[in-house]
Amino acid sequence: MAPSNGLKRVDVIFGAYASTKYLILQKSIRREKQEIIQDIIDSGLRGRGGAGFPTGLKWKFAAAQPGNEKYVICNADEGEPGTFKDREILMKVPQKMISGMAICAYVIGATKAFIYLRGEYQFMVPDLQKELDNFHEQAREMNFDLTIELRMGSGAYVCGEETALIESMEGKRGEPRNKPPFPVVEGFHGKPTVVNNVETFVNANMICRIGVEEFIKLGTQDSRGSKLFSISGDTPKAGVHELELGMKLSDFVAEFGDDDTKAVQVGGAAGFCVPRKKFDTTIIGFEGMPTGGSMMLFNSSRSMYHVLHNYLEFFEEESCGQCTPCRVGCQQLLLGIEAIKKQERPASYLNQLLKLSETMKIASKCGLGQSVANSFSSIVENYVEEMIY
Repeated sequence: MAPSNGLKRVDVIFGAYASTKYLILQKSIRREKQEIIQDIIDSGLRGRGGAGFPTGLKWKFAAAQPGNEKYVICNADEGEPGTFKDREILMKVPQKMISGMAICAYVIGATKAFIYLRGEYQFMVPDLQKELDNFHEQAREMNFDLTIELRMGSGAYVCGEETALIESMEGKRGEPRNKPPFPVVEGFHGKPTVVNNVETFVNANMICRIGVEEFIKLGTQDSRGSKLFSISGDTPKAGVHELELGMKLSDFVAEFGDDDTKAVQVGGAAGFCVPRKKFDTTIIGFEGMPTGGSMMLFNSSRSMYHVLHNYLEFFEEESCGQCTPCRVGCQQLLLGIEAIKKQERPASYLNQLLKLSETMKIASKCGLGQSVANSFSSIVENYVEEMIY
């Protein structure tokens, strides 16, 4: 099936350009720091991890902080269910990510950076360390002072949240901090720190290579550029695909569905489940439905009750337990849908569970508990009959 008119494939992130000599970095460190920051701001690049904070502003805030001790951290703790696009970058074009980190370090004034790698990606360490050794050799030849180290996670989903990640790096239990202060003010060891994910740094490097004007040709006013999508589930084209942001979900399904797609989970377990009736009105981008990259397709053979049950088991297991709304809420949502399915509770109990999920969204300390309501409410409200019968 050929791509429909509303879906545009691109090949920028995995394109041929991936210099082991770090030529884009060489060019960038000869430019004014503020020029680079302004380019990142003007490009409209937003964080590719899901939250979508403007990357240029984050770099600007960190650069404006006083002091000489600052840090850059690449969040390579890719733990969202259904997401595996950063893994492809790390395996195929790590130079682009490292170059983006180094450019960030240059503009904010950091001399130390870290790659926080998902525990399950231990197998990548030898190759990544080899590339880091190559980077350090190239940096010395440029007289560029930056050291990048690998740090391993231990498989905790909550450490994908930037402050929990920093706590883990400091040798503490991986739990979210109160914000403010934000990491750009007080991050690693209390110093200004920029935390961006793998794909964000690759995009920053890309902007420094092709320029702002070329970058903004892709995407929309609110969703600039392209995006890597991890596509899985009931699809004949599972894998990592780079697509322009701003497409309709109906165009996406026309390309990647199996002609019987009844739902798409956009953004992993923490995202939203979109039913077939809303495909044509849903835009994939920051003006519609943002996503960290996970796109899971389900056809009519799938029970949405089982899908939701699986998500809730995951959240219950991965909740750090620090705050009561998330710790208790995840348990009660799971027990609640089980009780309804067994007819131990009436169908009307779903309304109480929906209220509980909304309370979690407001009262939970970090994005884990706050996002549980996304999948819970979107599945329950659109597939209520599958929750009951």
